[in-house]
Amino acid sequence: MKRVLIISPYFPPSNTPDMQRVRMSLPYFEQYGWEAEVVTVAPVYSDMQKDELLLETVPSNIKVHVVKAFEKKRTARFGFGNIAFRSSPFYKRKVNELLTEKKYDLIYFSTTQFAICVLGAYWKKRFGVPYVIDMQDPWHSDYYRDKPKHQQPPKYWLSYRLNKYLEPIALKKADGLISVSESYIADLKNRYPAIKNIPAATITFGSFEPDLDIAIKNSKRFSGLLRPGLTNLVYIGRGGLDMHSAVQPLFKALKQGLTSNPDLFTQLKLYFIGTSYAPKGKSMPTIMPLARQMGIADHVIEITDRISYFEALATLQQADGLFIPGSDDPKYTASKIYPYLMARKPLLAIFNSHSPALQVLKDYDVPNVYSYDDTDGLDNYISDFLKLLAEKKIEAPVYNAAGVEKYSAQNITKKQCDLFNQVLTGICV
Repeated sequence: MKRVLIISPYFPPSNTPDMQRVRMSLPYFEQYGWEAEVVTVAPVYSDMQKDELLLETVPSNIKVHVVKAFEKKRTARFGFGNIAFRSSPFYKRKVNELLTEKKYDLIYFSTTQFAICVLGAYWKKRFGVPYVIDMQDPWHSDYYRDKPKHQQPPKYWLSYRLNKYLEPIALKKADGLISVSESYIADLKNRYPAIKNIPAATITFGSFEPDLDIAIKNSKRFSGLLRPGLTNLVYIGRGGLDMHSAVQPLFKALKQGLTSNPDLFTQLKLYFIGTSYAPKGKSMPTIMPLARQMGIADHVIEITDRISYFEALATLQQADGLFIPGSDDPKYTASKIYPYLMARKPLLAIFNSHSPALQVLKDYDVPNVYSYDDTDGLDNYISDFLKLLAEKKIEAPVYNAAGVEKYSAQNITKKQCDLFNQVLTGICV
């Protein structure tokens, strides 16, 4: 049995998207020949929302090593509030101890807290252990560089320069790459010729059916965000101006329906929940301004504060229909699509025509999937969906069984292990 040490600063009960791949894969690593251990930051040092139900999904036999971090209030004043920076010295010390005590075949960084990945090059040099980086998002990117300041993330000037400096330290010595998007891998291999021939694999996130059972079992503990008596169309996930291109066609269709068939369309209520990653009370709405601009604000609700993972799953179950908007960034792939698919509710998806998410939805045979940049008939398609939803004439979808299996957490784990094995054998495919 080979042994992998997984570096994931966020881990249950912290409710973050970037720990989901690890969490969903842990039950399956062993059956593919890998014993997994996790090194994470103690939850007390994480300012992310906690969801204790997440702990129920972590197998009891998995060894989880916990490290400390500097308090965020001490480091944030210098621009280093990121948990990767705050925990790096403690990670270095702990993993040094682990690599000294016993043999690990591989180190696996699966996180969007990318600054921690620079330690991979250090551990490889000192202990000779190869490492793989999971690029769930771009690390150093020019996407926001030409955007107005109000559209850029907080502290973008500093983060852009740090990322530009740190990324090559970690990437040039990497032994393998995993990414949710093929274009991320292509960009990195073009940027760093030293990794041109290392094993790499495009592996999306997966669907973990046990989560749905936990959400249903605990649904009564959640207060309920949706208004009874209405037809509720729900989106749960981050907002942002980059999603306006996908949201605008929906708002346009709703406005047209309110004019042509007000008795029916006034029954519709559109929810956008958890649209900001900012701390509670400090978030700014990004969807409601567009709704006001288009004159439909009375029919749209934006809740900027994030909700727990299992409350999100329960809310998706309570909805009459679901909506998934994509970013105007063609490389953006939405990991959030799998909880929507598990809910098996009527679903409307609008993405950039080059988004990798479209292939996933195609493999599932999801109807009502459109590209906002393919406008031929788009208004009519969305209007028909909303009309049928309001009339409650849309049946629950039946997905392609092969697609469901392809994107199951178990199959996604197998693909990760296949990549691990390629790294150890030096095979690039």
